[in-house]
Parts: sequence; C-alpha cells; structure tokens
Amino acid sequence: MDLRIENIPEEDMQEIQRTVFMSTLEQIKAWSRSNSLWPMTFGLACCAIEMMQASNAHYDLERFGTFYRNSPRQSDVMIVSGTVTKKMAPILRRLYDQMPEPKWVIAMGSCATAGGPYVKSYSVVKGVDQIVPVDVYIPGCPPNPAALIYGINKLKEKIRYEAKTGKKVI
Repeated sequence: MDLRIENIPEEDMQEIQRTVFMSTLEQIKAWSRSNSLWPMTFGLACCAIEMMQASNAHYDLERFGTFYRNSPRQSDVMIVSGTVTKKMAPILRRLYDQMPEPKWVIAMGSCATAGGPYVKSYSVVKGVDQIVPVDVYIPGCPPNPAALIYGINKLKEKIRYEAKTGKKVI
C-alpha cells in the first residue's frame, strides 16, 4: 500500500491540515521555554518593589508560567531592576555567567537601562547592557507591574520568533 502525500485525496489532505498540528522540534522547545520562564531577581532599588508587586494576587505573574528563582543555576532569565553601581557590576556579571544556556536579561527601569537620575554619578553604570547583553528593556521610574508583565510577554515572543526563523534578534 502506497501512503505518500501525492496519493492522498485532496479532501483528506485538507482534513489532515485542519486537524493535525505540525511543528519542528525547535519550535516546540521554544514554546515550552517561553511558557516556563524562571527569572532570577536582581533587585537593587525601588524597581525591585514593583517587581515584587507583579507576583501578588492582583497581577499574578505566576499565571503566565513565570516563577522566581533565587539561584542563578536554576534561572534562565535575569531581571535587573534598579541602579547598578560599579562595585555591583562584577557580581552581576558573575551571576550571569553562572546561569545555564539559553539565558536572557531584562533591564527594568530607567536606572538599569541608562543610569536614571544618577547618570552623572561616577559610581553608577550607565546601563546594564555595558555588563551583560540585554534582551528586553522596560522603561519607567519605576515601571509598574503591568509593564514588567508586558516586557516578559515581549521576551516570550522574541524566544519563539528566534526559534521559528533561526535568527538572533538584537
């Protein structure tokens, strides 16, 4: 019996396309990774309070499959929220290096993205992207929990898009 695609009648082929889900292994891995993010919290200032609020009952970040981890070895996302000083920069880099691949970074707040109001200080890093590669920037001083949830959803889209196209989005 010959079961090649050319021998399947057109109406049966339409039924198969309508009812059977076809995907690649990379897309399935990206879907599962994007729906079970485990961020490591790196809260340094007032943005950390808003990051904590994202987990409360009102916003409920866990409903999106995002559960905070305290160990870099159990995390795949680092959320840097707050002012990064030059003394804290080597520690931030060390924790990033301890995270397993694939890993992503979210810069939350104007201090983490560009230095914030302390940009003229000699001791403040002018953006966390000078230390680690950042995937998603969330602006604001401080951004509210809804903005963090929006940023996490943008990261999920980025993970799926990169798996689908095979291109790294910068």
